[in-house]
Amino acid sequence: MRKKLIAEFVGTFVLVFFGAGAAIFGISGDGPVGAQGVAAVGAVGVALAFGLSLLALAYAIGPISGCHVNPAVTLGVLLNKGITAVEAAGYVVAQVAGGIAAAAVLRALVASGGTDRTGGLGTNDYGAHISAGGAFLLEVVLTFLLVFVVLLVTGRNPAPSAAGLAIGTSLAVIHLVGIPLDGTSVNPARSLGPALLHGGDALAHVWLFIVAPLAGAVVAWAVYSLVKPGRESLAEV
Repeated sequence: MRKKLIAEFVGTFVLVFFGAGAAIFGISGDGPVGAQGVAAVGAVGVALAFGLSLLALAYAIGPISGCHVNPAVTLGVLLNKGITAVEAAGYVVAQVAGGIAAAAVLRALVASGGTDRTGGLGTNDYGAHISAGGAFLLEVVLTFLLVFVVLLVTGRNPAPSAAGLAIGTSLAVIHLVGIPLDGTSVNPARSLGPALLHGGDALAHVWLFIVAPLAGAVVAWAVYSLVKPGRESLAEV
């Protein structure tokens, strides 16, 4: 269990550091790299940072912990009886700690002179481009897709060869939709870490980015339970 918790801590740290870090330091820019300015990776670059990080982690720590790195995914797996309640609680603690640690390092980099181009340490929020109700619905739908894909591609085989690609690609697509609206959470640990370190409205509103992803995970499990292949269909594949 200790190795699993360490893997979840490190995995969540990597996901938040590189994903949110891409947003903080590169989502916008004012010119080419060099003395004249800083190049922007934009929303596409940030989406790829999250997706590719998760893809790499799926193959790196998947055999150790399953590579949840997300309390919403852990909830989906728990509901599907793929993990015990005690294990799930440990996973969530490790994930939240990893997200906070990553946010702390990112804040230290900003304090050391790095320009925060999100203006909020890569936090998620609503109000500017979407209402609270819209953000809640958005996060439920986006998290549904992520957890649904995770359950589907890992349900037939504990470590299918294409699982990491499917999950990482899904997360990238999810961010392409969500970044312009609320920054994209789909992961309570990813939202809580930066919000705690930044404070303000992001911290006051972070409840939405905890509750909505968890609700999306429940919906994903419910739908998966209706469509998951049984033993007969598995034998036909």
